Amino acid sequence: MIETRWPAFVGLVVGTAWLTSIVDTSFAFDKPTYAAIVCLTTLAVILLALGRFLPKGDTPTHKGHYLAVPLQETHANGAPRDHSPHPHHLPDDLAHQPSLRKLRILFVVLVLVICARAELLREIVANVQCSRGTWEPVVPLTVAIWDWISIRRRRRHQTELDDQTATIYDVWESRIMNSSYRYLVVVALVCFGSLGAIRAIGSPPSTHICTSSLPYSWYVPLAQYFGTALDCIIVFCIHGLLYTDEKGGTRGPSTRFSAVGWAFLFAAATLSTIACIYYYASDPDDRRKILSIPDVLFWGTTRLDIVVCLTVISALFCTYFIGAMSTSMVVMFVSVSVRTTSFAWNHTHPFPVGHVGLGFLAMCLTILGFAFYFHMGVTSETEEANARHLTFRKAPVWLYLAMLCLLAVQLCLWAVHKSSVGHHPIDLLMWEANTRHEAYVKQASASTTLEEAVRNYRQRYGRHPPPGFDHWYKYATDRGSIIIDDYDSIHRDLLPFYALSPEEIRDRTWRMIANPFNDASGISIRNGKAEISPNVMPTHRWMLDGIIEMIGHFAEWLPDMDLAFNMNDECRVAVPYEQIESMREAGRQFGELNSPVENTFTPQRGHEWKPFTEEPLNETPLIHRSFQRTFLEFGSVGCPPNSPARTKRHWDTSKICTSCTAPHSLGAFLSNWTKAADVCHQPDLADSHGFYLSPAAFKGAHELFPIFSQSKAHGFNDILYPSAWNYMDKAVYSPNDEFPDPPFAHKNTTLFWRGATSEGVSPGHGQWRGMTRQRMVALTSPESAANTPPQPLLLPSGKKQSYAALPAPLLARLLPASVRIVSTIHRCGGRDCPDQAAAFAPLADPTDFQSHWSYAHLLDLDGAGFSGRFLPFLASRSLPLKAALFREWWDDRLTAWLHFAPLDLRGQGLWATLAYFAGVEGRVRGRREEGERIAGAGREWAGQVLRKEDMEVYFFRLLLEWGRLTDGRRGEVGFGWGV
Repeated sequence: MIETRWPAFVGLVVGTAWLTSIVDTSFAFDKPTYAAIVCLTTLAVILLALGRFLPKGDTPTHKGHYLAVPLQETHANGAPRDHSPHPHHLPDDLAHQPSLRKLRILFVVLVLVICARAELLREIVANVQCSRGTWEPVVPLTVAIWDWISIRRRRRHQTELDDQTATIYDVWESRIMNSSYRYLVVVALVCFGSLGAIRAIGSPPSTHICTSSLPYSWYVPLAQYFGTALDCIIVFCIHGLLYTDEKGGTRGPSTRFSAVGWAFLFAAATLSTIACIYYYASDPDDRRKILSIPDVLFWGTTRLDIVVCLTVISALFCTYFIGAMSTSMVVMFVSVSVRTTSFAWNHTHPFPVGHVGLGFLAMCLTILGFAFYFHMGVTSETEEANARHLTFRKAPVWLYLAMLCLLAVQLCLWAVHKSSVGHHPIDLLMWEANTRHEAYVKQASASTTLEEAVRNYRQRYGRHPPPGFDHWYKYATDRGSIIIDDYDSIHRDLLPFYALSPEEIRDRTWRMIANPFNDASGISIRNGKAEISPNVMPTHRWMLDGIIEMIGHFAEWLPDMDLAFNMNDECRVAVPYEQIESMREAGRQFGELNSPVENTFTPQRGHEWKPFTEEPLNETPLIHRSFQRTFLEFGSVGCPPNSPARTKRHWDTSKICTSCTAPHSLGAFLSNWTKAADVCHQPDLADSHGFYLSPAAFKGAHELFPIFSQSKAHGFNDILYPSAWNYMDKAVYSPNDEFPDPPFAHKNTTLFWRGATSEGVSPGHGQWRGMTRQRMVALTSPESAANTPPQPLLLPSGKKQSYAALPAPLLARLLPASVRIVSTIHRCGGRDCPDQAAAFAPLADPTDFQSHWSYAHLLDLDGAGFSGRFLPFLASRSLPLKAALFREWWDDRLTAWLHFAPLDLRGQGLWATLAYFAGVEGRVRGRREEGERIAGAGREWAGQVLRKEDMEVYFFRLLLEWGRLTDGRRGEVGFGWGV
C-alpha cells in the first residue's frame, strides 16, 4: 500500500479544493437527504470493492515496530541500559488492543452519528437563512486536543537533550520539538487563523428573514454547533476503525477499510428506511414532491457524489498513512485557502464590507502555522506509534514553495484591494444616466417626417414597416408623441413569432382563449371595432373594458384578428433557450427590403379565425404551478445552458450572492437597471421573490403561445402591452387640499411604503421569509431590526468615503423609514399566517393613496406582477425608489438614476441609497438637491412619454405589427412607400 500514499495526498488536496469550489452552488442541497444517501452508498461500494484488492492481513511487524529484548544489563561501554519498555510505553495498538466489542461499539456509533449528521444538515439547509459562520475549523483542534490527552495519559517522562556541546538554541529547539504541547499549539494557531480569515473575508449577510418570533433564530446556530461536534465524533470513529486491532489478533487494511465501508452502507440503509417511512406518512402532494427529481438535481447530485467520493476516499487513505490530525489539517487549510483566496480575487472593490487587513493577517498566521506544522513532522507522537508509513518524515521543499506562493498571492490581493472610493458611486451613476438618456432621446426621436420614420424603421429592423404605418405616424404626431423610432421592445417581443406560421398563431390564440382554465380572455377586432369574447371572468371585466377603450381610438385602422390577454398578474410563456433562439434567428431572416409589398392587410380576414363556441375547450397547453417553485422549470429556461441560473444553485440564503450582484452593481448600488432584470447571472433570485418561490396563480407554457401580458420577468415570452390598470386610473396621482403635493424641500424625508403580502403565497412552509416585500419590511422595521444583520453604509473617511457595516437598530434610528404591511396578512396558510403577523406587528392602518405625496422618498415594490403605483409616483414631486423583477412596456423609455432611484431586489443598498439622499445627522450630508433633481426629471419626462396618449400610440403600433404577423400574406404586405 505504500505506493498509494502520494496519490491519496494529491487526491485529498484536489478533492478538497474542488469540493470547496462547488459546494455553495450545488443543486444537490435542494434534497440533502437524497444526496447523503447517494454519497454514502457510492462510498460504501467503492470501499467494499477496494477491500477485495487491499492486503488481507499484517505481519507481526506490520507497523514497523520491533520489541528488542536486551541480553545484558549494560551497554558495551558499561553504561546501564534503559529499562525494558513498559506496556504503557508500547505502541498504542500493542499496549491497548481493544476487544471486538469495542470495535462494534465504534461501528454502531459511527452509523448513528452519520445519520444524525445528515438529519442536522437537512434541518440547517431548510432554514439556512438563520445560520451563522461555520465552526468546522475547530475539528482539527479537537483532534489535536485528543492527541495531546492521549500522550499525557501514556507519557511518564520527557527525554531531554543531553549534549554538552549543544547551544541554547539547540536546547530550546529540542524542548519545543519534543514538547507534548507542540502540535496542540500549532494546530490551535492554524484553526483560529482560519476562523479569523473566514469571518473577516466573506459574503455579507443577506436580508432573508430570521425573526426571533420563530425558533430557527436559535435552533439553527445550535444545530451548527452540534453538527461540528458530530463531525469530530465521525473523525474519531473512523480513526478508531482504521487504526485499532481485535484483541488477540490483527486486522489488515482490507478489513479496516471494509469496516468503514459497511458503516457507510448501514448509514445509507438507515437513512433510506427513514425516508421511506416519511414518504408513506406524507400526503399525496408531498409524495409527488419527494419523488420529483429534476435533471439539474440528478446531475448536481452526481457531480457532488464524484467529488465527495474522491475527497473522502483520499482522506481515508491519508488518515491510514499520516493520521486523523494531519489529514483534517490538510482539509481545513486547503478549504480555507481556496475560499478566502477566490473571494479576495473577485472582490477588490471596497464593497462588500470586510476587514481585509485582519483577514490578511489571519491568513498569514494560517499559512505560517501550517508550514511550521509540517516542519515539525507530519505525525504526532501518538501517530508515530500508530502510522502505517511515515509519509513525510521531513516536509518536502515543494511544500514550502507552495506556502510561499500562497503567501505572495495573499499579499498581492491585500495590496490591490481598495478600501475607499474617491467619488460617491451615485454621483457617477447619475452622470452616466444623463449621458445615456441624451443618446436615447437622440436616436428615439430622430425622425421628423414620415419618410424619415420609414427609412429609420428599415435601417433599424431590416424590414418594411407594417401596413397602416402612415396612419400610425399621423396618430403619433397628432398626439405629440416624442418617441417615433425606438420601439425595440415590440421588436424583441414579436421576433420569435415569425418562426410560426399565421395559421399556427391563430390556432394557438383560439386554444388559449377557448378554455376558461387558461385564465386568458379574448378581444375580437372585426371591421374596425373591438369586442370582448365570451367566457370572461367577471372579476377582470374592468381590465378588458380598459383595453377596449384604448383600442377604440385606432381600431378603424386595424385588421380583423383575435387577441388573447392574460388575466393573471403573473407572466405565462417561457420557451426554452435552445428553441427560442432558433425562433429568433428565423425572425431575423424575415423581410426583404428589395421586394415590393402592398400597403394593406388581407381583406376579409375574419373568417380565418376560429369562432368561439359556448362549449369550452377542455384541453390546455398550460402547466399548473401555483403555490410551487417556478425558477427551475420556467424562470431560468430562457437562459443559455452554461449560464449560472441553469448551472448553479445558490442555496445558502444567509449570504448575499456577490457574484450574482456584481454584473449590475457598483458597490452596494444598482448600476445597470436593464442587466438587473436578467436572471441568467442571478441564480439566487430563485429564493428572493414570491413569483419564483410560490406564485398565487401560475399557469405557464413552454410552447410559444401568443398571450398579451401587462408585465413579465426576464426569460418569458409574453407580449407586453400598456396596462389597463394605469390607463383606467386605478391608482392615480390626484393631490387635493387634504393631501397636497408640496415642493420636494418641504416633504417629510421618511422612506414610505404601504402594501399587502400579495407578492406570492406562503401556504405553510416559510416561503414568506424570502419574498421581497416581506424582506424590505423586516429590513426597515425598528421592531425587527434586532434580528437584522448589519447593513452597509458609505461614510466619509477624510477626503474619501469607505463602507461600514452598521447595526440595523442604529440605522432604524438614524434614517427615518415607515415601511409597513397594511391591515392583515394575505395569501398565507397554516403557521405562516400567525408567524407573519407576529413578525410584522404592529400592522398599519389603511391610508388614502393621496397621502403618499407628503413623503419625499416613496418605495415601490413588485406584487404578484408589476406595481401599479409607479407611474403615479413618477408623476408626483417625490422621489421613487424602485425594486422590481418585472418589466413593463415603458422600460426602455426611463433611465435609472435620472428618472428614479433603482434598488436591488436583495435590498443590500437600500439604507446606503436612502442615506445618500436623506443624509445621516452628524455623519453624512444629505443630497436633497440631487433627490429633487431626479424627482423633477422623472416627473417631467413621464409627462412627455408615459401619458395615456403614449400608451395608445405604443399599443397601436404593437397591434399593427401583430396584424402583419397573423396575416396569411405576411411576406407580401407592408408599408413600402418610398421604395
